[in-house]
Amino acid sequence: MSILKLEPLGERLIAMRRHLHANPELSHEEYETTATILRWLSEANIRIANYPLQTGAVAEVGGMREGPVIAIRADIDALPIQEATGLPYASRNKGKMHACGHDFHTAAVVGAAMLLKMRESELQGTVRFLFQPAEEKAKGAQQVIASGALQDVRAIFGLHNKPDLTVGTIGIKAGPIMAAADGFIIEVLGRGSHAAIPEAGVDSIVASAHIVTALQSIVSRNVGALESAVVSVTRIQSGTAWNVISDKSILEGTVRTFEPRIRENVRERFEHIVAGVANAFDASAKVTWLDGPPAVSNDTNLADLAVRSAEKTSLRVIVPAPSPAGEDFAYYLQETPGLFVFLGTEGPQEWHHPAFDVDERALEHGAAFFAALALDALEQFQQETNTEGRGGRDHEPIGDRY
Repeated sequence: MSILKLEPLGERLIAMRRHLHANPELSHEEYETTATILRWLSEANIRIANYPLQTGAVAEVGGMREGPVIAIRADIDALPIQEATGLPYASRNKGKMHACGHDFHTAAVVGAAMLLKMRESELQGTVRFLFQPAEEKAKGAQQVIASGALQDVRAIFGLHNKPDLTVGTIGIKAGPIMAAADGFIIEVLGRGSHAAIPEAGVDSIVASAHIVTALQSIVSRNVGALESAVVSVTRIQSGTAWNVISDKSILEGTVRTFEPRIRENVRERFEHIVAGVANAFDASAKVTWLDGPPAVSNDTNLADLAVRSAEKTSLRVIVPAPSPAGEDFAYYLQETPGLFVFLGTEGPQEWHHPAFDVDERALEHGAAFFAALALDALEQFQQETNTEGRGGRDHEPIGDRY
């Protein structure tokens, strides 16, 4: 049976995605979502793996013959956003919405599991499916790793829907594809005074305003023209009354980078600028870093393999521009080689927008692609193992990073 023989699975995947969309749950609260996923997998006679996770699920297909283990990951949590799509299956949970398409990811990966179950006897190893909680909090991947679900995994694969790509298109890129996403809190301390007598105090707001302006020079003057970084101050809190010089200001924001060296340099310049500008205004400042996931950087050989798998499923392959958004899939890549792809969904709005939506025709493309990729990856890994067992290797191994 061809991996592309999806009917009536395509209609079922749409129904699954709509059920998840109507019943979103936030990070660490995905209890009903988890129960629903487990029910779908059990109905398809897919083996549930027992790992200590409060929310989220792990399942396996294959293992009927000895061979490598690969993993496919989908994230399952929603966002604290009030939906404004007007869809008949819009969120029933006030202030909660699948505004990043994790419902789409989950349904597509469930579909891949069902397709592979139909061909389980052909699998030259095991495919482990990770339905991960709390991606939006950048905590879920670390919880899955701590549970032991990544042990013995030779490679891991994941996806994100991409609203600006057409249905039938897949973005595959070696190297960085999503950014390291760090947060920061700056506490600026001055000295309070009457607003009409500013010389008697140290105005934390004036110092903060100059800090915000000076921080923009990091990207324009410390990051190369062919390199990339983002420094954004997104929140300022200060003051108690219109006639009082504020003695304290709190600034918050984010830094996005793609290369470890740039990440380190930006943080170093950031702290020097904050301290120097605050000192110039007779204030003091403290920077607290909120370490987020590192950049998602794809294995070169796995990217090459995925291109071949995508072509088998009639997907049009492009090399996408990296996204400055963050993804905790990066934590898996610190443990094992992997690949993260962008699947075209032709959405009307970008991620995290109240009117975000996907073109559901892309679900069957996602399911077919990951099923084909799993078959190809297991076959390739098994060939490598056999070659090594004969005392030689006639090609460069998959999983040789960058």
